Amino acid sequence: MLVEDRDQQVFRYLPVLAAVLDREGHFIDVSDNWLERTGYSAADLRGKSPEDIATPESARRIREEHLPGFRRTGKLDHVPVGFVTRDGTVLELLAKTRAIFDAKNRYQFSVSIFFETSALARAERRYEDLYHTTPAMLHSVDRDGCITDVSDRWLEKLGYQRDEVIGKSILDFLSADSMPSKEGIKEIFAAGNLKNVPRQMVTKTGDVLDVVMSAHTEVDKVKGVQRLLVASKDMTARNRGEAKLREAYGEIARLKEELERERDYLREEVSVAMNFGRIVGESAALGAMLARIEAVADTPANVLIVGETGTGKELVATAIHARSRRADAPLVKVNCASIPRELFESEFFGHAKGAFTGAYKDRIGRFQLADGGTIFLDEVGEIPLELQGKLLRVLQEREFERLGEDVTRQVDVRVIAATNRDLEKEVEAGNFREDLYYRLSVFPVQVPPLRKRGDDVIQLAVHFLEQICRDFGRAVPNFTQSQVDEMRHYGWPGNIRELRNVIERAVILARDDGRLDLSLPTAGGAMVRSSEEVALPLDGTSSDIRNFLTEHEMKQQQHENLRRALDYAGWRVSGEGGAAELLGLKASTLTDRMRSFGLEKPAGFRRKRRIS
Repeated sequence: MLVEDRDQQVFRYLPVLAAVLDREGHFIDVSDNWLERTGYSAADLRGKSPEDIATPESARRIREEHLPGFRRTGKLDHVPVGFVTRDGTVLELLAKTRAIFDAKNRYQFSVSIFFETSALARAERRYEDLYHTTPAMLHSVDRDGCITDVSDRWLEKLGYQRDEVIGKSILDFLSADSMPSKEGIKEIFAAGNLKNVPRQMVTKTGDVLDVVMSAHTEVDKVKGVQRLLVASKDMTARNRGEAKLREAYGEIARLKEELERERDYLREEVSVAMNFGRIVGESAALGAMLARIEAVADTPANVLIVGETGTGKELVATAIHARSRRADAPLVKVNCASIPRELFESEFFGHAKGAFTGAYKDRIGRFQLADGGTIFLDEVGEIPLELQGKLLRVLQEREFERLGEDVTRQVDVRVIAATNRDLEKEVEAGNFREDLYYRLSVFPVQVPPLRKRGDDVIQLAVHFLEQICRDFGRAVPNFTQSQVDEMRHYGWPGNIRELRNVIERAVILARDDGRLDLSLPTAGGAMVRSSEEVALPLDGTSSDIRNFLTEHEMKQQQHENLRRALDYAGWRVSGEGGAAELLGLKASTLTDRMRSFGLEKPAGFRRKRRIS
């Protein structure tokens, strides 16, 4: 017996229902009042636990709710239980239990007092039933932040059993980001009620739930705040939905901004190509071409621009677009010669995500990008024969489907095509569809080569000289008469592009006194300087000196020009002052040309420090 005889006698005479239980939860002793009210004898109860004489529901609650909480806290307050007396009557009681420890803080036994307040007990039971079965997430905590009760919905959401949470700190179920300190819990009690406070709770599987919590303090008039009743609302699905919506809106905004940037870039791309800004010249051949531009520009007709390489076909397309009713809409350029064969359809019409390997996201095509405006198909003769039928459909029906997508899209685009090939011969050879040729060549515009434009070459040379010197930050020198004569009489097989390269090279190699070192190819393919005063016949009919270059000679000339520019830039390709900037090329283009010509930085090369 754990109580002295005298204490035992006092205990038995207590005018309340009292019981002493051992460490295993079995009855050790009970008061006489307990025996009288239940009809059991001390021998009947010895070795039994309260579960053995409780109603089935009370026994379940003792196992699942009360005992787990008691083991963690050493106390129970106002716990409703139902005991079955010897004659079968059910006593509705409220139990208050305390653990008793020895001097070394070791648990010895527990003492329970039962209050026979049947009406209150039934009310408590009904309240507890409602509390557990409510569809809301509810939990209660005591002043130390330990959970005293939870609803079934709370357990369902977090994946726990009731005996796993009763008596545990509420902090064990909150995420690190939303966890208040124990002092924070005390502050909650001090502050009183809370409403819709965002928190994060962690489930048994480790998932994080976004919730909003509202709290109500239960106050005892004598003892003050005793319990905090908390209701939580799961906001996870809503928050994630809103996050996805925000992400989608953000992606839409990003794509819109990207599309606008691409549209602006493509709108200006042709107008700044080769640093042309306007059509320069007054020759009769140029005037005839401009007259045809004015005639067709304001109509919706498709245009085919025909001319040699380097004559400025892109500039002509820009002029037609700028004078059309679509001038405020985009002008989208597609260089058909630079597109890999397998990517033509995607480039023209776009593709859906997953349409092919590497299609990681949806991409709009150039035709859709040009909707309402103009699309310029440069080097149209390079379009694969199998794709020409789809291009013809766009021209005829004004509709297309993206690659990997079944949705038919409508588009309103004016087509301007350009080529340096004889498309009629390509049609005869079976390399170009005849029906597509007739669709594109509704109104052909012939761009005259530079050799047929007379003194336009001098106006263009002056224009390029001023522009390049301005870009390089140099003073603009004057051409000598011999240089003017050379440029006037040279055949310019590379047309305007070659002229610009010659002027740019001359500016790069300009002498300290500002004089230009203008170099033009001779009959043998070597470069001859204007200072050597080589006499070229005005009509270009001399049998001794030819005024044109072979393909091999032109490649040698380009190779030498690239090497000189790289030497001047200290073999730096990109960036300010790099060879690409000096030549007016993209760094990637220059890198490709260096690779094709086999140009590499000399071993042990050290860039000389340039003295300004």
